[in-house]
Amino acid sequence: MLAAWNAREAELIATNPTRVPGLANPPFAPTAHAGQAKGDVKAKIGLEGARTVPPREHGGNCDIKDLSRGSKIYFPVYVPGGGLSMGDLHFSQGDGEITFCGAIEMAGWLHIKVDLIKDGVSKYGIKNPVFKPSPITPNYKDYLIFEGISVDEAGKQHYLDVHIAYRQACLNAIEYLKKFGYSGAQAYSILGTAPCQGHISGVVDVPNACATLWLPTEIFDFDIMPSSAGPIKHIKGDIQMPISQDK
Repeated sequence: MLAAWNAREAELIATNPTRVPGLANPPFAPTAHAGQAKGDVKAKIGLEGARTVPPREHGGNCDIKDLSRGSKIYFPVYVPGGGLSMGDLHFSQGDGEITFCGAIEMAGWLHIKVDLIKDGVSKYGIKNPVFKPSPITPNYKDYLIFEGISVDEAGKQHYLDVHIAYRQACLNAIEYLKKFGYSGAQAYSILGTAPCQGHISGVVDVPNACATLWLPTEIFDFDIMPSSAGPIKHIKGDIQMPISQDK
């Protein structure tokens, strides 16, 4: 499976090798973490070891905001004696983690119980993880929902492109929040850290996919709903950084 990951990601990189940012990140020996491995084994890990940033069939960096206390995760196991490791804890995050490292990162302890369903991959026909979310999730009842379609910022039409549609939904929400005084960076940060919901609302009506960003209105201490009076600026949006500066 590792060879398949490296092969398919290398093929993707080859379609545009000079792109910034890159289409994928290949193995990179100088920064590989090989644990206690030494010698030839360490060198082999450096040359073949997959980056841990993206999600893959085995799990990987899923960044699903409702995987918190009380969740259940069913991981397919592809190698005999496969191990289990976890990390990258978030205190709060919006669906999509659109600011990349913009969720509220945190240190913490994980208390887990592990059971094994032998031959579960073939029994249930899965090739990616299956999740049962936490029963303790943010319980907001009022949302303002922003729609996006597969037309980019330049007005170019794309075919059922969900990524572009969701980006447009997020950009629409950012422009809306700026009317209340937030800077673009502040609004961007809110969408990455608050428990916003992201939905794929439609993928069959060519040429546009429809994606939606659900913004919980109860996280604000002022009214953000549209009205005939228009928006009122409540925030002095003079910070043009999505995160706070180091002191």
